[in-house]
Amino acid sequence: MADTADTRTPAQIEADIERRRAVLAETLDEIGVRVHPKTIMGDAKAKVVSNVDHTLGRAYVRVNSVVSDVKGQFVDEDGSPRLERVVPVAVLVVGGVGLLALGTRRRRR
Repeated sequence: MADTADTRTPAQIEADIERRRAVLAETLDEIGVRVHPKTIMGDAKAKVVSNVDHTLGRAYVRVNSVVSDVKGQFVDEDGSPRLERVVPVAVLVVGGVGLLALGTRRRRR
């Protein structure tokens, strides 16, 4: 059987115990901070804010893409309007507004 005798002096053993106590105290402090309700709420809030920011960012990119696509249908590369597409849409919009106005006027009578 191997010799398992401790060859440290009592002062070395006490110093080792003090080091381990300090490490243990630090670990317990870290655990206390992690499980504190304010820390948990702060982490949850940060996660929600991050998710909302991510979702809003993706929505912004998508809306910007759609607007660019629609603009591309009505404007040439040089920035001039495509009248062959703008005029029919304008006529439809004016006609729709006119029909809504007539419908509202008829309901009031």
